[in-house]
Amino acid sequence: MPSATLRRPAPPAEGRAALAPRRRTPVLALSEARWAGTALALFLIALPLQLMGTPVWLWGPLYAAVYLTGGWEPARTGLTALREKTLDVDLLMIVAAIGAASIGQVMDGALLIVIFATSGALEALATARTQDAVRGLLDFAPATANRVADDGSEETVATGELVVSETILIRPGERVGADGRVMEGASEVDQATITGEPLPVAKEAGDEVFAGTLNGTGALRVKVERDASDSVIARIVAMVEEASATKAPTQLFIEKVEQRYSLGMVVATLAVFLIPLAFGADLASSLLRAMTFMIVASPCAVVLATMPPLLSAIANAGRHGVLIKSAVVMERLGQVDAVALDKTGTLTEGTPRVTDVRPLAGTGLDEDALLALAAAAEHPSEHPLARAVVDAARARGLDIPEMRDFTSTPGIGVTATVDGVAVAVGTPARILEEIADAVSVRAVEVAGELEDTGRTAVLVLRDGVPVGVLGIADRLRPDAAVTVSALTTLTGAAPTLLTGDNPRAAAHLAEEVGITDVRAGLLPQDKVAAVRDWEAAGRKVLVVGDGVNDAPALAAAHTGIAMGRAGSDLALETADAVVVRDELATIPTVVNLSRAARRLVTQNLVIAGVFISGLVIWDLAGHLPLPLGVLGHEGSTVIVGLNGLRLLRDAAWDRAATLRTDR
Repeated sequence: MPSATLRRPAPPAEGRAALAPRRRTPVLALSEARWAGTALALFLIALPLQLMGTPVWLWGPLYAAVYLTGGWEPARTGLTALREKTLDVDLLMIVAAIGAASIGQVMDGALLIVIFATSGALEALATARTQDAVRGLLDFAPATANRVADDGSEETVATGELVVSETILIRPGERVGADGRVMEGASEVDQATITGEPLPVAKEAGDEVFAGTLNGTGALRVKVERDASDSVIARIVAMVEEASATKAPTQLFIEKVEQRYSLGMVVATLAVFLIPLAFGADLASSLLRAMTFMIVASPCAVVLATMPPLLSAIANAGRHGVLIKSAVVMERLGQVDAVALDKTGTLTEGTPRVTDVRPLAGTGLDEDALLALAAAAEHPSEHPLARAVVDAARARGLDIPEMRDFTSTPGIGVTATVDGVAVAVGTPARILEEIADAVSVRAVEVAGELEDTGRTAVLVLRDGVPVGVLGIADRLRPDAAVTVSALTTLTGAAPTLLTGDNPRAAAHLAEEVGITDVRAGLLPQDKVAAVRDWEAAGRKVLVVGDGVNDAPALAAAHTGIAMGRAGSDLALETADAVVVRDELATIPTVVNLSRAARRLVTQNLVIAGVFISGLVIWDLAGHLPLPLGVLGHEGSTVIVGLNGLRLLRDAAWDRAATLRTDR
């Protein structure tokens, strides 16, 4: 077994490696958030004053301040777009708000301003937090490294100054300073940040190591093979940024037709105003008809037809442990037709556990005695396998004997004296390579049986004689198989397993949960390439992962979901949604909830379209009184709003969990 004393920060409760410190842009550091907050505060002061019947000079200036503070940035954005010969929906909403105010609907216009300003602030905050996480990823790579000169002397230099072919020394507990290849030494390296493997990997001469990974107890001399700007960790940062920048623009359904609708509404309003004037109508009546038309034709009901169902679905998902970051994400979730799952920390719990205790015949030991003996030798160790052995012994309530003379050998295992007996625990192949008796042959056979089922085999020797083998594995989540089956039903195809873990362990786990398409031993760029191949073929891919190595694929995918409890900061920020409670089975449920929301959006758009069409025809063909036009407009808005709120009920979540697959 690899060496047992890893000098590293204590792992989180779920056993995953500690990650880089979080960088957080303060909310109030964003101008969008400051202006939106000011507009909201002013609105909340003005509204009760108006409702209490106070004089207009008390609440009127407050509403005017709402228009200014919340509307100037959208107005500037809209005017900029107008100069580029496009009509932005922001400008249309500002015009609609001002139009509402001009005919006495001051509060309605102010509310519209607040909604748009708040939406812009939330979008700016989400963007800033993602950029924080991407920059924070660089904290994994150490700022300095120990460069070894030809004469053997050492010099501490910035990692950015390292040149290909130079040699660096990585001491126990240090992070690797550059991508390279081991020249001398043996150790185990925790490279979960790069490959997602749940356990440290033994490294010796000739093996590749990656910048930012964590060295164990052995010292390594590494020949630098890549510049700092071309390291795997730097490429992860670059891939996340590139994927985020090139991802197709995310727009709600109504935003996809906003240009045509906006242009049509502006042209129609001008026509309603100017054509009667050309035929001799008076200015006041033409203006009133045009303003009535603008009010009844404004997209408020259409916007509300879209947002309440999506926001209600977001709130419902949040109550059940799934954080959806925006209405756009909720809409996109219902479009997915392919799923790619990570292994460690996603389908599995990410924590190694003892699954098999196999004492050898003739040793006089039963399972408990063998486990207690191994736990005694492993007790001083901080290695994940050692912790698994000790935890298993404690879970059985075993008394762990005292030990002394503890030593560890990187890449091989540990030795200790327990009750006057020499005990060794470690990797079977390394320990038994010089032993060929019958007992050792049987130990090798047992170890092979365990490894064939995806376990990591750990051999226990007493006074140099094999006495048993332990099987250790990352435990499958209880709801993994059910989730895979549900996602298969929803999308019509079984999910694909994308993992950096070894092919044998990946294949065994895939067989357990019903996955046939297994792609193992992948680096982050390999996962991104697979996602982009699917996207190029017209698939809308949902990627589910939890680690830094999953972040580029999460960013490149149509939709990305991160497992929240053990997820890295970068994965949590890059993903579009987070499973906060680590309940894997909520993923197909939230996909189905999104599809229900999309159906409700369609219903609401039909309702809004009928109301708008009817009111517009009335206004153009006859004489629609302004109060009645406002009442009809507001009535349609209320109807579609209430219809959308149906997804707030727990019954909506329960129905989504039944996996109705109609789209």
